[in-house]
Amino acid sequence: MDENTRYQVLRNDEEQYSLWPVDIEVPASWQPVGKEGTEAECSAYVDEVWTDMRPKSLRERMENTGA
Repeated sequence: MDENTRYQVLRNDEEQYSLWPVDIEVPASWQPVGKEGTEAECSAYVDEVWTDMRPKSLRERMENTGA
């Protein structure tokens, strides 16, 4: 990652986030969330919205078992 690259924020089906350069094709199973900017801007956004680092499947399993 460098300061001249524009990034977008991606999210996968497990609701995990990643930064990805806007000029590179988005990998399969990841979707853009609509946030683009510098590395710092995108990282700040991810810090704000990704408050539970557990994958979605684990969160759901824990909710169903009452854990």
